[in-house]
Amino acid sequence: MTTTLARQPVDASPTLHYYLVHDRIGEPDSLLVEELLPAPDHSSAGLVSGVRSRRESSWRDGADTSRRLRLDAALRLQVVAVGRAAAAEFYRSVCGVGLPDEAALRAQFGELPAQPPRPLRLSGPEAAPGFRETRVYRILFVNELTQDGLDALSSGWQMPVVGDLVDPEVRILGAVHRQVSGDCFRWDLRRVAAGAAWGLDVTCDLAGERDEAVGVLLRGLTAQMRQQGLIPVTVDRFR
Repeated sequence: MTTTLARQPVDASPTLHYYLVHDRIGEPDSLLVEELLPAPDHSSAGLVSGVRSRRESSWRDGADTSRRLRLDAALRLQVVAVGRAAAAEFYRSVCGVGLPDEAALRAQFGELPAQPPRPLRLSGPEAAPGFRETRVYRILFVNELTQDGLDALSSGWQMPVVGDLVDPEVRILGAVHRQVSGDCFRWDLRRVAAGAAWGLDVTCDLAGERDEAVGVLLRGLTAQMRQQGLIPVTVDRFR
């Protein structure tokens, strides 16, 4: 029997993502640590991960667990996204020592992708009027978005909800606009893949030469979706 697991706080803009994988009676069994590797343009160049289980004496490549997490809805019921503090508490309970720093954790991951995928461009390079560059990204997620999760996102983003979550015909549930130091950002929360997944379609109109704000925004949005139980799959750039 699987126990319903309570969500836990996650870090606001992490580079590594931590998950506790529970056994069928709801006890934490292993720690999964993942990283969506960023390409220079802040899209994803691949996913790498490592796992440390109570039953094992060392870390192992987490690629199989990460893959199953995105394909197996039953496994997702046993997984909770957590922040580094909760991950460190579990690790100390298993190993008796502190959780290694991020550089040491990365050394436990499986092999990096041989070559980043070529960007998928669905439109031309023209920028929106008044801007130097326009980019469009999609952050893709799996798992169920609950009404409480939607309400939390709506409140945190000050996003009016424009559709019914339970209506499968509703594609876009809300849109958000932000302006930061002359750059303009918009993201739409939408159903994708015939309702099998969720996406944040993020449009970035950049006025200047620097694009650091894009990476900060994409990481922050990913963290906020993870807080509501969504599992990130990739960050694709379409423009």
